[in-house]
Amino acid sequence: MTENTIIKLNKKIVQNEGSPVRLYQQVLKKIDNIEDSLNAFVTITPKEGLAQARESEKRAKEGKLKSKLDGIPVGIKDVFCTRHIRTTASSKMLDDFTPAYDATVVKKLKDAGIAIVGKNNCDAWAHGASTENSDYGVTKNPWDLTRVSGGSSGGSAAAVAAEECIFSIGSDTGGSIRQPAAFCGVVGLKPTYGRVSRYGLIAMGSSLDCVGPITNTTEDAALVMETIAGRDEKDATTVEIEVPKYTEKIQNSIRGKKIGWVKEFFQMGVDKDITEAIEKAKKIFEILGAKFVEVELPYAKYGIPTYYIIQTAEVSSNLGRYDGIKYGFNAKNSDNLIEHYFKSRDEGFGAEAKRRIMLGTFVLSAGYYDAYYNKAMKVRTLIKKDFNKALDKVDVILSPVTPTTAFKIGEKSQDPLQMYLADVFTASINLAGNPSLSLPCGFDKNRLPIGMQIIGKHFDEESVLNFGYQYEKATEKEIWRQYKPVTS
Repeated sequence: MTENTIIKLNKKIVQNEGSPVRLYQQVLKKIDNIEDSLNAFVTITPKEGLAQARESEKRAKEGKLKSKLDGIPVGIKDVFCTRHIRTTASSKMLDDFTPAYDATVVKKLKDAGIAIVGKNNCDAWAHGASTENSDYGVTKNPWDLTRVSGGSSGGSAAAVAAEECIFSIGSDTGGSIRQPAAFCGVVGLKPTYGRVSRYGLIAMGSSLDCVGPITNTTEDAALVMETIAGRDEKDATTVEIEVPKYTEKIQNSIRGKKIGWVKEFFQMGVDKDITEAIEKAKKIFEILGAKFVEVELPYAKYGIPTYYIIQTAEVSSNLGRYDGIKYGFNAKNSDNLIEHYFKSRDEGFGAEAKRRIMLGTFVLSAGYYDAYYNKAMKVRTLIKKDFNKALDKVDVILSPVTPTTAFKIGEKSQDPLQMYLADVFTASINLAGNPSLSLPCGFDKNRLPIGMQIIGKHFDEESVLNFGYQYEKATEKEIWRQYKPVTS
């Protein structure tokens, strides 16, 4: 397991054995060495980050650290507004956009004393499963530079895996934290919808978007969640539910607890290596005293079509504001206002954004609303009921994160439907709003990381983190960092 965990680094800083400034400089050195080949950042912020690290070092010497995150270098996915730091959503449309305010999650992290490394690359507008849709180039996988890092939070996951930052903040609309975490061999948590504020997040699908951490360990994810979770008056979808001490709850035994097993998941084109790795993980959980119970999710197979109807409908609405007038890409040489709108949107949006806008506009249009969007919303309710019913019988559900490990760059970019199927095990969970944790559980024959997914009840992040933590501790020597990324 990596030594660069928040928990271990914090202990060194508290004991004055570690320096936030030196730590930040080490991260910058790593970026200098590998970023040209990895491309995990759109913007790097050494001036701001070093100033924050120096303040942390001063607090450490005075014994007045703000939190366990104080002085820890963090990457922020480039869909979160950051005050006075360029925020592009990895799209040409927002190439020169500099927000005047921080997203709530960024403000909370700043209040905790973090040092920002920069803004992580992603699929433009978070539209994608490979980061190949970024207008600033694809982010490569640290384990194999010929393969994708996943998406849309590919830059966030790759940066953590390659030690260009200690943790990162991503967004997850249909798997965009968990899938790249699985591809890059790190931990990714999608919290319950409404657990973490979306204020300041450039929206993709407003009823689906979730904000969560990408870290090296489950314990680190629990620590970050203690900082970023909670009610926010600026986001009406957040709820007034107490945020638990996740780092304490994860220590609990899982003996006697129940894990749901959906056998149909493994009949949906899952690679043999992934099936075998999760079967081995199942045995580990049984050794730890957990019991497996077969559960059914009959409507989960409709998750992908349902998700891509609802999500694209919301995309078409959310991207309607970008017209080249108030902000965003401004086309030149237009003869009139209407032509200016057309040219600005045509030149500012990439192919995938256009595809989703058109599909979303179609399913919302007169004559098709009932046939597609309204029907999808009804199926969404059935999917949510499926998860609720299954989780009434068990504490969590275990499943794959993805049907394959990281695929080759360019392998699926010309086939959008194949790319969409990368979300087959994650999208339904966003539709239902449940929390879900992705964590490494082995490697395939090509020495690429394999991830498994632990799904929990609404607002029960502590259970998914508890199961993940206990699994990590049981397999620390066997699985974690069995191999090293090529960027090490």
